[in-house]
Amino acid sequence: MLKGYIDLTKPKIIILLLITALGGLFLATEGIPNILVMLVVLIGGSLGAGGANAINHYLDRDIDEKMGRTKERPIVSGQITPKHALIFGISLNVLAFIVLWQGANLLSAILTIIATLIYVFVYTIGLKRTTPQNIVIGGAAGSIPPMVGWAAVTGNIIDPAPWLLFLIIFFWTPPHFWALALLIKDDYAKAEIPMLPVVKGIKNTKIQIFAYTWILLALIIASTYFISALSILFGVVGTISTLTFSFMAWQLISSEGITKAKKVYLFSLLYLALIFVIIMIDGLA
Repeated sequence: MLKGYIDLTKPKIIILLLITALGGLFLATEGIPNILVMLVVLIGGSLGAGGANAINHYLDRDIDEKMGRTKERPIVSGQITPKHALIFGISLNVLAFIVLWQGANLLSAILTIIATLIYVFVYTIGLKRTTPQNIVIGGAAGSIPPMVGWAAVTGNIIDPAPWLLFLIIFFWTPPHFWALALLIKDDYAKAEIPMLPVVKGIKNTKIQIFAYTWILLALIIASTYFISALSILFGVVGTISTLTFSFMAWQLISSEGITKAKKVYLFSLLYLALIFVIIMIDGLA
């Protein structure tokens, strides 16, 4: 049963979210972060994201049983009852709020709850089953962690830096998720979820993935220019890695079917992690 509760939190997803939160924290600190604040961000962020994911399991249990990728999830497989999953998810978010409020500040706690509310009410309930643009708008939830890290240090988000980090993740999310959606297009069609490949087709999805990589490039360049703490290292690595992302998206367009989609999806994970590790390095420097 313990494994079932752990699986509800989607721990693999949480790892990437924490890396982005640390990026915001290190950048705001411009030096070695306070260990206690860093632990609070890691623990509070894990609780908040895990709770949101658990609630998502509860809300999506009817479609999870129709998809091969999700039919073994804890609720569908009977490991955890829907009621217990919902209580677990809400409890984790309450704990996240308390941890961040008491260990950092109120703003970081509120931002974490806002991320959960967007994920649950805007994405899962409002958009996922109604529009192919679901992940574009709903992706705002996963873009908030670096703002949480920044707010935990500074107590505000008035600087352009946390907003640019937000935008990098916001515009990274669609090409990342659409590459995955190409791979499991039939699953989404079976569950009647209007993901872009299902509604607009494979070719259109490939083109949009490619287009979003160029928006990312513009954001990397803008971040290098407007965020004073970022060095030429970020600019060079960010530009090269984004151009690589774009080239791989072009290869996806040029290839038949979805043969290159898995490579694009896996690279997108590496890409975001690399961008925020470089941000952490620049924050220390």
